[in-house]
Amino acid sequence: MVTIRLTLTGSRNRKTYRVIAIERRERRDGKAIEHLGFYNPLAKPPQVSLKRDRIDYWVKNGAQVSATVKKLLDMPSSL
Repeated sequence: MVTIRLTLTGSRNRKTYRVIAIERRERRDGKAIEHLGFYNPLAKPPQVSLKRDRIDYWVKNGAQVSATVKKLLDMPSSL
């Protein structure tokens, strides 16, 4: 089963995240099926860039969305 979740990028004390589609059993930083966006919580205001059309495609095909990514999807698009 495919899951849409975050993977950790960046360095210590400068963490950023990618939103990815990945097989559920893969490691957090395992090989992604597709990169769907990024999230930078350190920027003021936090930067969020998501490919919503691709996320909708994966959800229609049975992918599960993690709780954290659901919160990012609910954030205002102006960020």
